[in-house]
Amino acid sequence: MSALAIPEQFINAVAELFDALVPVATDDELFASGYLRGHFDLAVGTLQVDGEPFAAIDVITQVNNTLELAIGNGELNPEDQQHVNKIWSQAQQLAA
Repeated sequence: MSALAIPEQFINAVAELFDALVPVATDDELFASGYLRGHFDLAVGTLQVDGEPFAAIDVITQVNNTLELAIGNGELNPEDQQHVNKIWSQAQQLAA
């Protein structure tokens, strides 16, 4: 069974990715991973509070939506967007 079907595995793997960046990331990457972790944790929390079963793809969709809204609202400059998108791409690969 893939991580897409088991959200706990995906959630744990993404948390480990964020944690692994702390000792090796640049300041910009640390900012991006912290920013992204906020979006990720909010998405997971929202889905958990809803009380309905969910899959990793639901977390991915929720994060994509909030990132799109945040970027549209000008929360990130282009360089920060690149860092966030790079880390988010790595995180999404953990669902495969």
